[in-house]
Amino acid sequence: MSATTGAVWRTAGMTYIGYSRLCASIVRSCLKEPYKSEAAEVEKVHYSRSKWTDGKQPKPTICEDDK
Repeated sequence: MSATTGAVWRTAGMTYIGYSRLCASIVRSCLKEPYKSEAAEVEKVHYSRSKWTDGKQPKPTICEDDK
């Protein structure tokens, strides 16, 4: 990959997850009904997050993001 085509999200100052969410949102907005409403239902994101401290991982926190 050349520098101009690779890792566009890095040069934009975004994380890969943020870039991926943006692209998915654009694709969902282009859909026609009934596909658009079906895609809106799966837009909600669930993930777990934990911050490692002193080489140990605490119990992960379940996060919910609907943006």
